[in-house]
Amino acid sequence: MAIEVEHKFLLANNSWREHIERSVNYRQGYLSSQATSSVRVRSSDKQAWLNIKSATIGSHRHEYEYEIPLADAEEILANLCRKPLIEKTRHFVIDHGNTWEIDEFYGDNQGLIVAEIELSEVGQTFVKPDWLGIEVTHDLRYYNNNLSVHPYSEWGGR
Repeated sequence: MAIEVEHKFLLANNSWREHIERSVNYRQGYLSSQATSSVRVRSSDKQAWLNIKSATIGSHRHEYEYEIPLADAEEILANLCRKPLIEKTRHFVIDHGNTWEIDEFYGDNQGLIVAEIELSEVGQTFVKPDWLGIEVTHDLRYYNNNLSVHPYSEWGGR
């Protein structure tokens, strides 16, 4: 069984940009979202994946991911996934030996930037960089699945 252990944060400032190791553009869309799980397709410039996640809110949940042909993913995103699609650039930043994935959203979620860290086990400690803001791991609004239904551009009062 695959378990994802992840924490999400907003950012306090832009100093993380000085430490970007690499960046990848993603498009992703949801085929199904239910009370128990979600099924999505994600593509980059070179690869694509089918992903199934439990709908658990919090720092850990079940996750299964499978590579699929890029051409198939592009057709699924165009024809089968609900809109709007999630469009983002994922920046990879190394800090204190940890890899941070910082998602900078575009399209209907323009202006939102969220940092994530994946850990190997529940309760694992990590050093929080100076550029890290408040934790939003338990805030449903910041999950990609929710952003595809309630985009950041529609949030009032944020």
